[in-house]
Amino acid sequence: MACRKTMERLMLSLVALGLALGNLAFAQTSSGEVSSSRPASGATTAADLGVSFAKDSTSKIFVERNGKKYVVDLVSHEVTEAGAEPASATAAANNGASASAPATANNNASASAPATAGPASPMADARIYKPGDDLVFSVPTGRPIDRHGLYLNFTHRFPFQAAFTGPAEGGTLLGLDNFSFPSFGLRYGLTSKLSVMANRSPSVIGRPIELMAAYNFLDEHNGNPINAAFRFSMDGQNDFSKNFSESFELIVSRSLGHRAQIYAVPTLSLHARPLLSENSITDAPPDLPCNGGIPLAAGSIAVRPCANTFSLAAALAVDIRPTVALVAEAIPTLVNGDELGIHRPSYAFGIQKKIWRHAFTFGFTNGPSTMVSQRGGTRATFLGDPTADRPGGLFVGFDLTRQIF
Repeated sequence: MACRKTMERLMLSLVALGLALGNLAFAQTSSGEVSSSRPASGATTAADLGVSFAKDSTSKIFVERNGKKYVVDLVSHEVTEAGAEPASATAAANNGASASAPATANNNASASAPATAGPASPMADARIYKPGDDLVFSVPTGRPIDRHGLYLNFTHRFPFQAAFTGPAEGGTLLGLDNFSFPSFGLRYGLTSKLSVMANRSPSVIGRPIELMAAYNFLDEHNGNPINAAFRFSMDGQNDFSKNFSESFELIVSRSLGHRAQIYAVPTLSLHARPLLSENSITDAPPDLPCNGGIPLAAGSIAVRPCANTFSLAAALAVDIRPTVALVAEAIPTLVNGDELGIHRPSYAFGIQKKIWRHAFTFGFTNGPSTMVSQRGGTRATFLGDPTADRPGGLFVGFDLTRQIF
């Protein structure tokens, strides 16, 4: 036992000697000479080198470098960060205080110092959920993006055939053999908080183009209790030439540990148009003036050509595996839904696979559109069938996203 303790003390002495030589070499290469504040004949102490010894341990020491404190395990040769040491403790160490004083000062400072909002620690980041896509399915996640990052979003919907009702659904791959319409968009991060986006949907739904700006003003990674973003968007049909709508969204989310996140998205849409399918992909969509006010006939459903609506979307994402999540959402239109033929909320559920900068979401929904002003609309007005948005009318859809850079 005595021999073992002697060997351990010898190892610690060698480590302290190596740190002393490293500090002297660094000081000479950075300033050209060793600081003259220390007497040439004075003995170098562990406190001078930022070294302290762990209490009741013969295999660990603490080393302070550049304002950070590290734990050195002499057995496993591992180095881990122990957190920054306050200035008062550093001053005490430089004045020749005992090796245990920095730890005591650090504990007292942490107990008495008031909590300040700032970047969360890596351990706190590990408890925050990371969305894989800009959309849960059609509801936005409001996730922040990288500064100067470019993201591609691609959605596909198959609303013309129900997935579970009707003959030979297995033979048509739950409706995947039928006609569909794809929508795609690009999102660019002007900063880490401010981003812009452009989306387009095909002629079968009025060929709208949507332009958007988003600002993320709260983030759980910065110590806030929630994530929050504000988005403003404007869309116009026939490639942004007519039937314009404007939308204001507040996207609020909160992590439930690192495996789940809930979302709430209140949305005000001005001059929203009904969700109608077009008979031709070559003809321009009809004019839908807001000042006309004459009801239109979408099959057996009467709709107004224009209305101001308010919806409150809710969504949930739960990771069942580190890279696999189950998602669900509902978008009830609380104001003027009847004006646009919305008698049941749009909703969806599915499964999402996240791989590095990619995400793929496959699911079932009764809402054909991902445009903000129309995502509360359902398959009922799109097909002119008031029963088409019931659970039996669910159809297949999927989303793809990719961070290009």
